Amino acid sequence: MTQLNWSDPPSQTAFPVAKAGYPFIFASAFATAVFALLGVGFLAILGLLVTGFICFFFRDPDRLVPGEAGAIVSPADGKVIKVEPVAQTPYFEGACIRVSVFMSIFNVHVNRAPHEGTIRQVSYHPGKFFSANLDKASADNEHNALLLESPDGKPVGVVQIAGLVARRIICRVQAGDSIGRGQRFGLICFGSRLDVYLPVDTEIRVAVGEKVQAGTTILGKW
Repeated sequence: MTQLNWSDPPSQTAFPVAKAGYPFIFASAFATAVFALLGVGFLAILGLLVTGFICFFFRDPDRLVPGEAGAIVSPADGKVIKVEPVAQTPYFEGACIRVSVFMSIFNVHVNRAPHEGTIRQVSYHPGKFFSANLDKASADNEHNALLLESPDGKPVGVVQIAGLVARRIICRVQAGDSIGRGQRFGLICFGSRLDVYLPVDTEIRVAVGEKVQAGTTILGKW
């Protein structure tokens, strides 16, 4: 039986919400209250629905993470849209395997570390906002790349990619930080994609079209 561990201390609330969502929630709730006080019923109901959806979008559930040695977990909730060998990439030295996970606006958007280790590099790249499921999104869209080194020296690249609707990438780690497998490290607002770059000898355990869960689903294993 696979051992499961908490990556972060469990939340003390029944419906945990990412802190990045608070400004959006408060702004929407304030507008809803104004419409209600003014007696504009239709807009008040619409505002209430929007506020509820924003709370749903920024939900941040606790996750139990597999403790299996050498396991690389998904950094995002969503659907696997690519599993392919890559000859070279700016984020990873030498050939590697890329696993791409597309997040719709209905997925949890909190991002988690695929493996424990040390953050060696964090680099932000401004760019365009094509739909995140397109091939050119990896190179052309606004993105933030992390290079993580495992305790035994294996590299893992994780790239947060903005999408057609996404306009804000949040990353809370920097070079030199230590991070645990499945630990929260950032978030992308309103639809996006994550690319994971793994050594070529990684045993991939997911396929295109498969739904994955951040911190829980094993993408591959060393």
